Amino acid sequence: MEARNFITAREMVQNNEYLLTTLNGEPRYQKPPLPTWLTALAGSIFGFDSLFALRVPVVLITFLLVFTFFFFSKELGLSTKHSFYNSVILITSFYIFFAGRDNQWDMYTHSFMFVSIYFLWKVLKENKNLLLNSMLSGIFLGFSILSKGPVSFYALFLPFLFSYIINYRTTLKGKGIYLLQMVLLGLVIGLSWFIYVRLNDSEYFRIIATREISNWNNYEVKPFYYYWNFFIQSGLWTVPSLISLVYPYLRKRVCDLRAYRFAILWTIISVILLSAIPEKKVRYLVPALIPLALTTGFYIDYLLKSFGHGTTKSENILVYISYGIIALVGITYPFVLFFLLKEGLKDHLFIYVLSSFLILVCSFLIVKGLTRHDFGKVFRASIAIFIIIVIGALPMSGEFFTNPNYASAGKAREIEKQLKINTYRLTDIAPEIVWDFGKPIPIYPPQNNTSIPDDKRFGLIVNI
Repeated sequence: MEARNFITAREMVQNNEYLLTTLNGEPRYQKPPLPTWLTALAGSIFGFDSLFALRVPVVLITFLLVFTFFFFSKELGLSTKHSFYNSVILITSFYIFFAGRDNQWDMYTHSFMFVSIYFLWKVLKENKNLLLNSMLSGIFLGFSILSKGPVSFYALFLPFLFSYIINYRTTLKGKGIYLLQMVLLGLVIGLSWFIYVRLNDSEYFRIIATREISNWNNYEVKPFYYYWNFFIQSGLWTVPSLISLVYPYLRKRVCDLRAYRFAILWTIISVILLSAIPEKKVRYLVPALIPLALTTGFYIDYLLKSFGHGTTKSENILVYISYGIIALVGITYPFVLFFLLKEGLKDHLFIYVLSSFLILVCSFLIVKGLTRHDFGKVFRASIAIFIIIVIGALPMSGEFFTNPNYASAGKAREIEKQLKINTYRLTDIAPEIVWDFGKPIPIYPPQNNTSIPDDKRFGLIVNI
């Protein structure tokens, strides 16, 4: 997905066409263009040769989600410290972090939708700045639709709305006009691009729309229960998030029962709605992980306040096991990395030694915190291990995927320039190859034409 976004952004700038989007020179209307516009802006400023620069927009959008999540937690009536913990849990959740690292559409659409939800909450719960908040909610609703269609409306907004209606019974007297304004503004912004493409390239739009609708029932079809273990996508928080979903256990231990009930309903309804769609992928779980971070935060808050002096023996054992596993991962980290890298270790010796030392220290702090019933120390050390692995291990991960016989498509582009020829392809090829090549690679023969190119010499990229 990231390569497709990058290619479309590059072709926007190359062709100076920002509305009728293309991928490898062919119409690309499967996804709305807002994330690609932002990527194209970054590419125009910093160039398209830097992956770091092209990922800046999605990083900023992820920070937007995290900061809004913090303020939303405070709107729920939670303390500043509790809200901060919720935000930390969110950004360190496995799939949230990596969706915010790779330039995918999912993080854009769900981040914008969450901002829309935040301002909608203020409309529902407050009686001031109603016009401003409803307009901001509508604008970000439109941005979400312009990022990936109605996906986030279905998977994040509707579950929020259902859980709000079930849990809170706030009167909407005098606010209906503001809600209508929000919806209309969101639809005007969100549908504007679809209408433009429908009017200006109706044939391709119809073909692609038909194909996309068909995919919902025929592509990546999985059983209803496929997402039953959705909580493991939170990574570091797998065990705490699972425990936080046990409502009968936690309901008498949380600081705010109504807010907890709202969060757990939001999470469960989101998973149910996602499960109802035949097409399923792991990354589609991102909207469910957002309220899950809220839910998990209640359990973490309980442990921070009660671990060791207000918890039972069985509760303590669960904490020992879940965080003991994290400490064990930290202890084995240098040995596993040494075994995997072997000869490649010499190229990363400094970062290996430093990260191993820091992780061993953090593992020691986890064990120390567990034995002394200091969950704050356990919590902070666990997050530190996550950060160190991300900063330390990711730069070394390239060693696991290095192919000494790999030839970059960029080299084929250099040959094309040297020989002054054109390059074609016989079939669809991986978008990563097109991105590496640096420009669109036209298919040949076009339109079922069996003739060969007019060029006396030409390049041909084929799948073997």
